[in-house]
Amino acid sequence: MTIKPFDTSKSDAQATVVEPITPERFDLLKYRDYEEELLEKCGSFWKTDTGVLVYRRMRVADVFSYGCRDMKQSLEWQLGALEMSMQYKADVPNFLEPWYGIGTAASAFGAETVWEEGQAPMVRPKFQTLDEALQYSAIPVEETSVGMHTLSMAEYFLERTCGKMPMSFCDVQSPLNAVCQIIDTGNILTDMIMNPEEVRRILDRVADLVIRFAQKQKSIIRDSLVCPGHGFASSRAFEGLGVSDDNAVMLSSDLYQELVGPTMEKISDASGGIAFHSCGDWSNKIHAVRPIRGLKMVDGAFSQETDPMPNPPEPFAGGFGSTGIAVNARMVGDLQTIRETVKKLWNPPMKLIVVTYCPTPGEQKKAYDLIHSICS
Repeated sequence: MTIKPFDTSKSDAQATVVEPITPERFDLLKYRDYEEELLEKCGSFWKTDTGVLVYRRMRVADVFSYGCRDMKQSLEWQLGALEMSMQYKADVPNFLEPWYGIGTAASAFGAETVWEEGQAPMVRPKFQTLDEALQYSAIPVEETSVGMHTLSMAEYFLERTCGKMPMSFCDVQSPLNAVCQIIDTGNILTDMIMNPEEVRRILDRVADLVIRFAQKQKSIIRDSLVCPGHGFASSRAFEGLGVSDDNAVMLSSDLYQELVGPTMEKISDASGGIAFHSCGDWSNKIHAVRPIRGLKMVDGAFSQETDPMPNPPEPFAGGFGSTGIAVNARMVGDLQTIRETVKKLWNPPMKLIVVTYCPTPGEQKKAYDLIHSICS
């Protein structure tokens, strides 16, 4: 297999170019019928301990950068993605997301969202020390400017689509990620060794904020909600809350289990389960992540074109086979890349969701048939 390197010239290697569509031009009933056709397959997959689904993710680069600031533009781009997605053979439908970038939970501690021209939002840590953060009186996320904007986007999306389109939570981020956006990362990592009990306090406090804001979103989105949301294949038939936990790769497995695991389980208990994501190669953390109570799904990149440091398939095949935990495997690449990667990943009994980015409907159909033939 010829391995293509990660293309640093692209702003988003997983993105698809789409034409924006206004709500007035979008066929809501057609997409609702399309989603309902796939719902039974998604429901059957979720209830069993083995099987494969194919998800052709329609990720719009503009929405994941400067475009998430403008709810009108964001909705039109995302509706364009939903319209295009129906041309691509898949088992899981795409969905809307009132996304606002990183820093959602961190905003409760006064972390400032910084917008550079034409760029995605970024967050600068507000505090240098853990003590400063612990002394700060955090406010609920829904009372921050970021939180209010996110909820307004959800309400706007629902209003303009008559509540018929599937919609997910925004990317709230894990307590660990949020804490590294609140406090200088180098200092908080040192505190994990020197002051573990105080780190537990701040992580637990952030977990409460994450849970509360997820519940607030759920109360607004209601029957349109798909889970686990954000970068995961999601469905009204699935369960749990998806969290991004990219900073997990910086901790030892023992430290992760001791300090971070309990906060993830707290979110899981309150959310009907949890789904774990990390960028890069997190294969050496599998034995630390897998025991999380209520873990429903894990996500990772599995090709060089998806991530400059993709995961090797074999540890996931061995680590999640026979567990009933779904592996959401993203792989940008051609049919040969998909074939070789899926063969290494598939280890029945196993739950596998293969996330493809085929450029044309014809290639997607070939990929779909190929994946199902390998995993039949």
